[in-house]
Amino acid sequence: MDTLRRFETISDYNAFNNNETLHPLVSVVDLSKAAPRQGSRMYFGFYTVFLKEVKCGDLVYGRHTYDYQEGTLVFLAPGQVAGMNSNGETYQPKGYALVFHPDLIHGTALGRHIQDYTFFGYQSFEALHLSSRERDIVLDCFAKIQYELEHAIDKHSKRLIVSNIELFLNYCTRFYDRQFITRNHVHEGVLERFEQLLNEYFQSDKPQLIGLPSVAYCAGELNLSANYFGDLVKKETGKTAQEYIQAKVIDVAKERIFDQSKSVSQIAYELGFKYPQHFNRLFKQRVGESPNEYRMLHNN
Repeated sequence: MDTLRRFETISDYNAFNNNETLHPLVSVVDLSKAAPRQGSRMYFGFYTVFLKEVKCGDLVYGRHTYDYQEGTLVFLAPGQVAGMNSNGETYQPKGYALVFHPDLIHGTALGRHIQDYTFFGYQSFEALHLSSRERDIVLDCFAKIQYELEHAIDKHSKRLIVSNIELFLNYCTRFYDRQFITRNHVHEGVLERFEQLLNEYFQSDKPQLIGLPSVAYCAGELNLSANYFGDLVKKETGKTAQEYIQAKVIDVAKERIFDQSKSVSQIAYELGFKYPQHFNRLFKQRVGESPNEYRMLHNN
């Protein structure tokens, strides 16, 4: 697992898996053609989506190990490192990988909104678990892309390849929405833990030391990627994680404003604001009254 293999180009990755390069910027890689191998860490210089057909060891991604089950999709953005830990044993890879270089989508509609597919920023343990029907749809999308790659290149090729990648990613967005619902037992407790985390945060001296809690900080404390955490909070509450945090800040502020011994500026600093005017602006925006107006109107 100590070796790091670097794949900067699509043809590098095709060669590693004994697949022919039909297009320099995109490939549907049949992993069963690869020679048996031992696990290693891999750096990908392009978008990579793995569809694993069989259990073949643990996927190691960042600091986490993920038990790869059959019919699982894992998404990697360019520049990410992932690896397979086969515990020293040789295994035969199976399944497929869709790989495409950012250059393929530059200047296309997909290129302009690829960041909307937030699952490229998820951790591997937040992978997409497919039903058999969903797996069939994924394989159908891959087959359409493969068909275009095998077809003689003409003026329609690039648009059709990119459109089919976009179609595939749109299906994955739908499947993730389904997973957020059907795997609810996995998510139960995340919101409660988020709420508890914020309560403890504001009862400690962390706001003065490190400022307002960020979405990335909260996600890290809950062992989730910021993207997955943000999407989960949005689907569960209808608010973005940032809006949820701001609502908590306002709730805590409302309580503290009734303490007449502290100025509004002191309260702002206690909550983690660098500048009291930022606190005043947020409070007015969310409550409709300035902190001082709120204090005068409600402090009976």
